[in-house]
Amino acid sequence: MCKNIFDYDDGDFIHSISDNLAIDSDGDFMMRMGDNMAMDMDTGDIHFISSWSDEDDED
Repeated sequence: MCKNIFDYDDGDFIHSISDNLAIDSDGDFMMRMGDNMAMDMDTGDIHFISSWSDEDDED
């Protein structure tokens, strides 16, 4: 289930650990807000990311 997602704001990678939760290269938790948006759980900042689609979309 682990997907690699690119964070355009930080220039690092996010690794999903569930459908709505991920951890980035710096160890910060990120929560999915949409297909191309995630929120840093520590700061509350919104990050623009490469596609983070639902598991159901991959059939």
